[in-house]
Amino acid sequence: MSRRIFSSIILSVALLTLCSLGAKAQTYGSYTPYSIFAVGDLATPGTAYNKSMGGVGIAGRSNRFLNPVNPASVTARDSLAFMADFSLLQDNKIFRQGDSRSASNTMNMSDCIISFPIWRSSAMMLGISPYSDTGYDYGYIFTDPNIIGNVGNVAYTASGKGSLYQIFAAAGVTFWRRLSIGAEFIYHFGKIEKTFAETFSDGSYNGASNGHILQVTAPAGKFGLQYEQPVGARSSFVIGATYKTAARLNGDVTSYRFSSGSVASDTLYFKKGAPDVSLASEIGVGISYRYGDKLMFEADYSRSDWRSTGVSTREGFTGNLLTGPGRSSFAASVAESWRAGFEFVPSRNDIRYYYRRIAYRAGAYWKNEYYTLDNNKISAYGITLGATLPVLPGYNGITVGMDFGQRGSLKDNMIRETYVNFSIGFNLFDIWFQKHQYQ
Repeated sequence: MSRRIFSSIILSVALLTLCSLGAKAQTYGSYTPYSIFAVGDLATPGTAYNKSMGGVGIAGRSNRFLNPVNPASVTARDSLAFMADFSLLQDNKIFRQGDSRSASNTMNMSDCIISFPIWRSSAMMLGISPYSDTGYDYGYIFTDPNIIGNVGNVAYTASGKGSLYQIFAAAGVTFWRRLSIGAEFIYHFGKIEKTFAETFSDGSYNGASNGHILQVTAPAGKFGLQYEQPVGARSSFVIGATYKTAARLNGDVTSYRFSSGSVASDTLYFKKGAPDVSLASEIGVGISYRYGDKLMFEADYSRSDWRSTGVSTREGFTGNLLTGPGRSSFAASVAESWRAGFEFVPSRNDIRYYYRRIAYRAGAYWKNEYYTLDNNKISAYGITLGATLPVLPGYNGITVGMDFGQRGSLKDNMIRETYVNFSIGFNLFDIWFQKHQYQ
Protein backbone atom coordinates (compact mmCIF):
# COMPACT_ATOMS: atom_id res chain seq x y z
CA MET A 1 0.00 0.00 0.00
CA SER A 2 1.41 3.38 -1.01
CA ARG A 3 2.04 6.15 1.49
CA ARG A 4 -0.55 8.28 -0.30
CA ILE A 5 -3.30 5.67 0.10
CA PHE A 6 -2.34 5.01 3.73
CA SER A 7 -2.51 8.76 4.49
CA SER A 8 -5.94 8.96 2.85
CA ILE A 9 -7.24 6.08 4.98
CA ILE A 10 -5.95 7.66 8.19
CA LEU A 11 -7.51 11.00 7.20
CA SER A 12 -10.85 9.34 6.43
CA VAL A 13 -10.97 7.44 9.72
CA ALA A 14 -10.08 10.63 11.61
CA LEU A 15 -12.81 12.53 9.76
CA LEU A 16 -15.47 9.93 10.62
CA THR A 17 -14.32 9.88 14.26
CA LEU A 18 -14.53 13.67 14.52
CA CYS A 19 -18.00 13.60 12.98
CA SER A 20 -19.12 11.01 15.56
CA LEU A 21 -17.76 13.09 18.42
CA GLY A 22 -19.41 16.19 16.97
CA ALA A 23 -22.72 14.33 16.76
CA LYS A 24 -22.57 13.45 20.46
CA ALA A 25 -21.76 17.06 21.36
CA GLN A 26 -24.71 18.58 19.48
CA THR A 27 -27.38 20.40 21.51
CA TYR A 28 -29.80 21.91 18.99
CA GLY A 29 -29.33 20.17 15.68
CA SER A 30 -32.59 21.80 14.61
CA TYR A 31 -35.17 23.99 16.30
CA THR A 32 -38.94 23.62 15.85
CA PRO A 33 -41.90 23.20 18.24
CA TYR A 34 -43.06 20.29 16.07
CA SER A 35 -40.04 18.29 17.29
CA ILE A 36 -41.79 17.76 20.64
CA PHE A 37 -43.43 14.63 19.22
CA ALA A 38 -41.87 11.14 19.07
CA VAL A 39 -38.16 11.25 18.08
CA GLY A 40 -38.29 14.81 16.76
CA ASP A 41 -37.93 16.41 13.35
CA LEU A 42 -36.79 13.86 10.76
CA ALA A 43 -33.80 15.00 8.71
CA THR A 44 -33.91 15.16 4.93
CA PRO A 45 -31.61 12.35 3.76
CA GLY A 46 -28.69 12.93 1.43
CA THR A 47 -25.77 15.27 0.94
CA ALA A 48 -25.74 18.89 -0.18
CA TYR A 49 -25.79 17.46 -3.72
CA ASN A 50 -29.13 15.71 -3.05
CA LYS A 51 -30.63 18.60 -1.10
CA SER A 52 -29.92 21.11 -3.89
CA MET A 53 -32.17 19.02 -6.20
CA GLY A 54 -35.18 18.78 -3.90
CA GLY A 55 -33.82 15.78 -1.99
CA VAL A 56 -33.96 13.25 -4.86
CA GLY A 57 -31.55 10.32 -5.10
CA ILE A 58 -33.48 7.03 -5.33
CA ALA A 59 -32.77 6.83 -9.08
CA GLY A 60 -29.66 9.01 -9.09
CA ARG A 61 -26.38 7.65 -10.43
CA SER A 62 -23.25 9.78 -10.79
CA ASN A 63 -19.54 8.98 -10.85
CA ARG A 64 -18.81 12.49 -9.52
CA PHE A 65 -20.91 12.58 -6.34
CA LEU A 66 -21.76 10.21 -3.49
CA ASN A 67 -25.46 9.42 -3.17
CA PRO A 68 -26.38 7.87 0.22
CA VAL A 69 -30.13 7.85 -0.56
CA ASN A 70 -29.87 4.53 -2.45
CA PRO A 71 -27.10 2.04 -1.53
CA ALA A 72 -27.20 0.65 -5.10
CA SER A 73 -25.82 3.95 -6.42
CA VAL A 74 -22.42 3.35 -4.79
CA THR A 75 -21.33 1.38 -7.88
CA ALA A 76 -21.71 4.44 -10.15
CA ARG A 77 -18.11 5.48 -9.76
CA ASP A 78 -14.62 5.32 -11.16
CA SER A 79 -13.31 1.87 -10.26
CA LEU A 80 -9.94 3.33 -9.19
CA ALA A 81 -11.22 6.24 -7.13
CA PHE A 82 -11.52 7.07 -3.46
CA MET A 83 -14.38 9.51 -2.75
CA ALA A 84 -15.51 11.45 0.31
CA ASP A 85 -18.20 13.97 1.17
CA PHE A 86 -18.64 16.26 4.16
CA SER A 87 -21.66 18.56 4.38
CA LEU A 88 -23.03 21.17 6.78
CA LEU A 89 -26.59 22.51 7.06
CA GLN A 90 -27.54 25.96 8.36
CA ASP A 91 -31.22 26.26 9.32
CA ASN A 92 -33.10 29.59 9.61
CA LYS A 93 -36.78 29.63 10.62
CA ILE A 94 -39.49 32.20 11.33
CA PHE A 95 -42.45 30.96 13.40
CA ARG A 96 -45.90 32.48 13.48
CA GLN A 97 -48.91 31.53 15.63
CA GLY A 98 -51.74 34.05 15.62
CA ASP A 99 -50.14 37.42 16.37
CA SER A 100 -47.01 35.87 17.93
CA ARG A 101 -43.74 35.58 16.02
CA SER A 102 -40.28 34.23 16.79
CA ALA A 103 -37.17 33.03 14.94
CA SER A 104 -34.32 30.55 15.25
CA ASN A 105 -30.93 29.84 13.65
CA THR A 106 -29.02 26.58 14.00
CA MET A 107 -26.17 24.76 12.27
CA ASN A 108 -25.57 21.02 12.17
CA MET A 109 -23.59 18.34 10.38
CA SER A 110 -25.47 16.97 7.38
CA ASP A 111 -23.29 13.99 6.52
CA CYS A 112 -19.76 12.59 6.56
CA ILE A 113 -19.20 9.80 4.01
CA ILE A 114 -16.30 7.93 2.40
CA SER A 115 -16.46 5.44 -0.48
CA PHE A 116 -14.00 3.12 -2.18
CA PRO A 117 -14.03 0.22 -4.66
CA ILE A 118 -13.98 -3.41 -3.48
CA TRP A 119 -13.55 -5.62 -6.53
CA ARG A 120 -14.36 -4.95 -10.19
CA SER A 121 -17.99 -3.72 -10.34
CA SER A 122 -18.53 -3.57 -6.55
CA ALA A 123 -17.94 -0.74 -4.08
CA MET A 124 -18.54 0.26 -0.48
CA MET A 125 -19.66 3.37 1.39
CA LEU A 126 -19.29 4.29 5.10
CA GLY A 127 -20.71 7.31 6.84
CA ILE A 128 -22.66 9.09 9.54
CA SER A 129 -25.62 11.46 9.21
CA PRO A 130 -28.48 12.86 11.35
CA TYR A 131 -31.72 10.87 11.56
CA SER A 132 -33.79 13.28 13.67
CA ASP A 133 -33.38 16.40 15.79
CA THR A 134 -35.24 17.66 18.84
CA GLY A 135 -35.11 21.33 19.75
CA TYR A 136 -37.78 23.54 21.31
CA ASP A 137 -38.17 26.01 24.16
CA TYR A 138 -41.45 27.79 24.86
CA GLY A 139 -43.71 28.87 27.69
CA TYR A 140 -46.83 30.77 28.67
CA ILE A 141 -48.54 32.38 31.66
CA PHE A 142 -51.92 31.14 32.91
CA THR A 143 -54.52 33.87 32.47
CA ASP A 144 -57.53 32.21 34.09
CA PRO A 145 -58.65 34.71 36.82
CA ASN A 146 -59.91 31.88 39.03
CA ILE A 147 -56.40 30.34 39.12
CA ILE A 148 -54.61 33.66 39.61
CA GLY A 149 -57.00 34.68 42.37
CA ASN A 150 -56.35 31.51 44.34
CA VAL A 151 -52.65 30.72 43.85
CA GLY A 152 -51.13 33.78 42.13
CA ASN A 153 -49.30 33.79 38.81
CA VAL A 154 -48.52 30.40 37.31
CA ALA A 155 -46.02 29.87 34.47
CA TYR A 156 -45.59 26.80 32.27
CA THR A 157 -42.41 26.08 30.29
CA ALA A 158 -41.36 23.25 27.99
CA SER A 159 -37.98 22.54 26.44
CA GLY A 160 -36.27 19.74 24.58
CA LYS A 161 -32.91 19.01 23.00
CA GLY A 162 -30.98 16.17 21.45
CA SER A 163 -30.59 14.17 18.26
CA LEU A 164 -30.60 10.68 16.83
CA TYR A 165 -27.80 9.86 14.40
CA GLN A 166 -27.22 6.95 12.09
CA ILE A 167 -23.93 5.25 11.26
CA PHE A 168 -24.16 3.21 8.08
CA ALA A 169 -22.12 0.81 5.97
CA ALA A 170 -23.34 0.09 2.44
CA ALA A 171 -22.09 -2.12 -0.35
CA GLY A 172 -23.27 -2.57 -3.91
CA VAL A 173 -22.54 -4.57 -7.02
CA THR A 174 -23.50 -4.18 -10.69
CA PHE A 175 -24.58 -7.08 -12.90
CA TRP A 176 -24.59 -7.04 -16.71
CA ARG A 177 -23.56 -3.34 -16.63
CA ARG A 178 -27.19 -2.27 -16.06
CA LEU A 179 -28.62 -3.76 -12.86
CA SER A 180 -27.14 -2.52 -9.56
CA ILE A 181 -28.10 -3.94 -6.18
CA GLY A 182 -27.09 -2.53 -2.80
CA ALA A 183 -27.53 -3.35 0.89
CA GLU A 184 -26.88 -1.19 3.92
CA PHE A 185 -26.56 -1.76 7.65
CA ILE A 186 -27.70 1.19 9.78
CA TYR A 187 -27.14 1.77 13.48
CA HIS A 188 -29.19 4.57 15.08
CA PHE A 189 -28.04 6.09 18.35
CA GLY A 190 -28.63 9.23 20.38
CA LYS A 191 -30.08 10.96 23.40
CA ILE A 192 -33.14 13.22 23.69
CA GLU A 193 -34.19 15.17 26.78
CA LYS A 194 -37.65 16.69 27.27
CA THR A 195 -38.61 18.79 30.31
CA PHE A 196 -41.85 20.45 31.42
CA ALA A 197 -42.27 22.69 34.46
CA GLU A 198 -44.93 24.69 36.31
CA THR A 199 -43.81 27.46 38.68
CA PHE A 200 -45.80 29.63 41.13
CA SER A 201 -45.12 33.23 42.05
CA ASP A 202 -46.54 32.52 45.51
CA GLY A 203 -43.74 30.88 47.49
CA SER A 204 -46.21 28.93 49.62
CA TYR A 205 -46.90 26.66 46.67
CA ASN A 206 -44.54 24.12 45.26
CA GLY A 207 -43.77 23.98 41.55
CA ALA A 208 -43.61 20.76 39.58
CA SER A 209 -40.96 19.57 37.13
CA ASN A 210 -41.55 16.70 34.73
CA GLY A 211 -39.22 15.16 32.21
CA HIS A 212 -38.19 12.33 29.95
CA ILE A 213 -34.72 11.17 28.99
CA LEU A 214 -34.55 8.96 25.90
CA GLN A 215 -31.25 7.11 25.55
CA VAL A 216 -31.84 4.80 22.60
CA THR A 217 -30.21 2.71 19.88
CA ALA A 218 -31.74 0.83 16.95
CA PRO A 219 -30.25 -1.36 14.21
CA ALA A 220 -31.91 -1.37 10.78
CA GLY A 221 -31.26 -2.36 7.19
CA LYS A 222 -31.80 -0.75 3.82
CA PHE A 223 -31.93 -2.34 0.38
CA GLY A 224 -31.82 -0.68 -3.00
CA LEU A 225 -31.73 -1.41 -6.69
CA GLN A 226 -31.26 0.60 -9.86
CA TYR A 227 -31.69 -0.43 -13.47
CA GLU A 228 -30.15 1.72 -16.22
CA GLN A 229 -31.47 1.57 -19.76
CA PRO A 230 -29.45 3.35 -22.47
CA VAL A 231 -31.45 5.33 -25.03
CA GLY A 232 -29.37 6.17 -28.06
CA ALA A 233 -25.68 6.97 -27.87
CA ARG A 234 -25.73 9.57 -25.08
CA SER A 235 -28.98 9.23 -23.12
CA SER A 236 -30.23 6.81 -20.48
CA PHE A 237 -33.11 6.20 -18.07
CA VAL A 238 -32.66 4.84 -14.54
CA ILE A 239 -35.41 3.25 -12.47
CA GLY A 240 -34.66 2.94 -8.75
CA ALA A 241 -36.29 1.57 -5.60
CA THR A 242 -35.40 1.40 -1.90
CA TYR A 243 -36.76 -0.32 1.18
CA LYS A 244 -35.70 0.51 4.73
CA THR A 245 -36.70 -1.91 7.48
CA ALA A 246 -38.44 -0.90 10.68
CA ALA A 247 -36.13 -0.47 13.67
CA ARG A 248 -37.08 -1.52 17.18
CA LEU A 249 -35.68 0.97 19.70
CA ASN A 250 -33.43 -0.41 22.44
CA GLY A 251 -32.12 1.41 25.48
CA ASP A 252 -33.91 3.27 28.26
CA VAL A 253 -36.66 5.84 28.68
CA THR A 254 -36.50 7.57 32.06
CA SER A 255 -39.60 9.51 33.17
CA TYR A 256 -39.74 11.56 36.35
CA ARG A 257 -41.81 14.11 38.24
CA PHE A 258 -40.80 16.03 41.33
CA SER A 259 -41.98 19.05 43.27
CA SER A 260 -39.75 21.81 44.56
CA GLY A 261 -40.16 25.08 46.39
CA SER A 262 -39.79 26.78 49.74
CA VAL A 263 -42.32 24.44 51.36
CA ALA A 264 -40.76 21.07 50.55
CA SER A 265 -39.13 19.04 47.81
CA ASP A 266 -40.18 15.55 46.92
CA THR A 267 -39.94 12.98 44.14
CA LEU A 268 -43.47 12.25 42.98
CA TYR A 269 -42.80 9.78 40.20
CA PHE A 270 -39.84 7.91 38.71
CA LYS A 271 -39.88 5.19 36.08
CA LYS A 272 -37.20 3.67 33.88
CA GLY A 273 -37.87 1.10 31.22
CA ALA A 274 -37.55 -0.03 27.63
CA PRO A 275 -38.82 2.30 24.89
CA ASP A 276 -41.35 -0.24 23.45
CA VAL A 277 -41.57 1.72 20.19
CA SER A 278 -40.13 1.43 16.68
CA LEU A 279 -38.90 3.61 13.88
CA ALA A 280 -41.11 3.03 10.85
CA SER A 281 -40.11 1.22 7.67
CA GLU A 282 -39.95 3.17 4.41
CA ILE A 283 -40.36 2.41 0.72
CA GLY A 284 -39.27 4.64 -2.15
CA VAL A 285 -39.32 4.63 -5.95
CA GLY A 286 -37.78 6.98 -8.49
CA ILE A 287 -36.97 7.55 -12.14
CA SER A 288 -34.26 9.67 -13.73
CA TYR A 289 -33.18 10.70 -17.22
CA ARG A 290 -29.67 11.71 -18.18
CA TYR A 291 -28.40 13.25 -21.39
CA GLY A 292 -24.66 12.82 -21.64
CA ASP A 293 -22.72 14.80 -19.07
CA LYS A 294 -24.92 17.85 -19.57
CA LEU A 295 -28.46 17.32 -18.26
CA MET A 296 -30.12 15.15 -15.62
CA PHE A 297 -33.71 15.06 -14.30
CA GLU A 298 -35.14 12.91 -11.48
CA ALA A 299 -38.48 12.42 -9.68
CA ASP A 300 -38.97 10.38 -6.47
CA TYR A 301 -41.78 9.21 -4.18
CA SER A 302 -41.43 7.75 -0.67
CA ARG A 303 -43.88 6.51 1.97
CA SER A 304 -43.53 5.56 5.63
CA ASP A 305 -46.36 4.41 7.95
CA TRP A 306 -45.83 5.35 11.61
CA ARG A 307 -49.29 4.47 12.94
CA SER A 308 -48.31 1.12 14.46
CA THR A 309 -44.91 2.15 15.87
CA GLY A 310 -46.23 2.99 19.36
CA VAL A 311 -45.01 6.61 19.47
CA SER A 312 -48.58 7.91 19.95
CA THR A 313 -49.06 6.13 23.28
CA ARG A 314 -45.62 5.55 24.86
CA GLU A 315 -44.66 7.93 27.66
CA GLY A 316 -41.85 10.24 26.57
CA PHE A 317 -42.84 10.16 22.89
CA THR A 318 -46.43 11.45 22.86
CA GLY A 319 -45.61 15.17 22.75
CA ASN A 320 -47.47 17.36 25.23
CA LEU A 321 -47.23 16.27 28.84
CA LEU A 322 -51.01 16.30 29.34
CA THR A 323 -53.86 15.73 26.93
CA GLY A 324 -57.54 16.54 27.15
CA PRO A 325 -60.04 19.32 26.40
CA GLY A 326 -58.32 22.55 25.40
CA ARG A 327 -54.94 20.87 24.88
CA SER A 328 -53.35 20.04 21.54
CA SER A 329 -52.57 16.41 20.80
CA PHE A 330 -50.29 14.64 18.33
CA ALA A 331 -50.90 11.31 16.64
CA ALA A 332 -48.70 9.17 14.40
CA SER A 333 -49.65 9.18 10.74
CA VAL A 334 -48.39 8.22 7.27
CA ALA A 335 -45.42 10.22 5.97
CA GLU A 336 -45.25 10.79 2.21
CA SER A 337 -43.00 12.88 0.00
CA TRP A 338 -42.86 13.84 -3.67
CA ARG A 339 -39.58 15.26 -4.93
CA ALA A 340 -38.18 16.39 -8.27
CA GLY A 341 -34.93 18.01 -9.36
CA PHE A 342 -32.61 18.60 -12.27
CA GLU A 343 -28.97 19.38 -12.99
CA PHE A 344 -27.55 21.31 -15.95
CA VAL A 345 -23.88 21.76 -16.90
CA PRO A 346 -23.28 24.11 -19.89
CA SER A 347 -19.92 22.56 -20.85
CA ARG A 348 -18.22 20.20 -18.41
CA ASN A 349 -14.76 20.43 -20.04
CA ASP A 350 -14.72 24.08 -21.10
CA ILE A 351 -11.15 25.36 -20.71
CA ARG A 352 -11.92 29.03 -21.32
CA TYR A 353 -14.90 29.97 -19.16
CA TYR A 354 -15.06 28.64 -15.61
CA TYR A 355 -18.78 29.38 -15.15
CA ARG A 356 -19.59 26.95 -17.98
CA ARG A 357 -18.09 24.06 -15.97
CA ILE A 358 -20.31 24.78 -12.96
CA ALA A 359 -23.15 22.29 -12.32
CA TYR A 360 -26.39 24.24 -11.77
CA ARG A 361 -29.31 22.58 -9.94
CA ALA A 362 -32.90 23.24 -8.91
CA GLY A 363 -35.69 21.19 -7.38
CA ALA A 364 -39.03 21.16 -5.57
CA TYR A 365 -40.74 18.95 -3.00
CA TRP A 366 -44.00 18.47 -1.11
CA LYS A 367 -44.41 16.18 1.88
CA ASN A 368 -46.73 15.14 4.70
CA GLU A 369 -45.06 14.77 8.10
CA TYR A 370 -45.30 11.53 10.09
CA TYR A 371 -47.77 13.01 12.59
CA THR A 372 -51.01 14.97 12.81
CA LEU A 373 -51.80 17.81 15.22
CA ASP A 374 -55.39 17.90 16.47
CA ASN A 375 -56.31 15.67 13.49
CA ASN A 376 -54.77 18.16 11.04
CA LYS A 377 -52.11 16.92 8.64
CA ILE A 378 -48.84 18.85 8.80
CA SER A 379 -47.48 19.46 5.31
CA ALA A 380 -44.31 21.11 4.05
CA TYR A 381 -43.30 22.28 0.61
CA GLY A 382 -40.39 24.18 -0.89
CA ILE A 383 -38.04 24.85 -3.77
CA THR A 384 -34.28 24.34 -3.84
CA LEU A 385 -31.39 25.89 -5.73
CA GLY A 386 -27.74 24.95 -5.83
CA ALA A 387 -24.48 24.58 -7.71
CA THR A 388 -21.20 22.70 -7.56
CA LEU A 389 -18.06 24.74 -8.11
CA PRO A 390 -15.41 22.43 -9.63
CA VAL A 391 -11.97 22.34 -8.05
CA LEU A 392 -9.17 20.75 -10.04
CA PRO A 393 -7.83 18.12 -10.28
CA GLY A 394 -10.39 15.36 -10.84
CA TYR A 395 -13.97 15.63 -9.66
CA ASN A 396 -13.27 17.66 -6.52
CA GLY A 397 -15.75 20.43 -5.86
CA ILE A 398 -17.65 22.61 -3.42
CA THR A 399 -21.44 22.26 -3.47
CA VAL A 400 -23.71 25.05 -2.19
CA GLY A 401 -27.47 24.88 -1.90
CA MET A 402 -30.51 26.78 -0.64
CA ASP A 403 -33.93 25.49 0.44
CA PHE A 404 -36.87 27.93 0.61
CA GLY A 405 -39.98 26.41 2.18
CA GLN A 406 -42.92 26.44 4.54
CA ARG A 407 -44.40 23.95 7.00
CA GLY A 408 -47.73 24.02 8.81
CA SER A 409 -50.44 26.66 8.61
CA LEU A 410 -52.21 29.27 10.75
CA LYS A 411 -55.57 27.51 10.92
CA ASP A 412 -56.82 26.09 14.22
CA ASN A 413 -54.16 28.10 16.09
CA MET A 414 -51.33 26.00 14.62
CA ILE A 415 -47.77 27.18 14.06
CA ARG A 416 -46.53 28.09 10.60
CA GLU A 417 -42.82 27.80 9.87
CA THR A 418 -41.17 29.72 7.05
CA TYR A 419 -37.57 28.68 6.50
CA VAL A 420 -34.46 29.28 4.44
CA ASN A 421 -31.81 26.57 4.77
CA PHE A 422 -28.26 26.75 3.44
CA SER A 423 -26.11 23.69 2.80
CA ILE A 424 -22.48 23.40 1.81
CA GLY A 425 -20.70 20.21 0.85
CA PHE A 426 -17.08 19.36 0.12
CA ASN A 427 -16.72 16.66 -2.55
CA LEU A 428 -13.32 14.93 -2.48
CA PHE A 429 -12.02 12.66 -5.25
CA ASP A 430 -8.68 10.91 -5.61
CA ILE A 431 -7.26 8.09 -7.75
CA TRP A 432 -5.85 5.43 -5.40
CA PHE A 433 -4.93 2.35 -7.37
CA GLN A 434 -3.33 3.70 -10.52
CA LYS A 435 0.00 2.08 -11.40
CA HIS A 436 2.90 4.50 -11.80
CA GLN A 437 4.65 4.36 -15.17
CA TYR A 438 7.90 5.72 -13.76
CA GLN A 439 9.57 5.25 -10.40
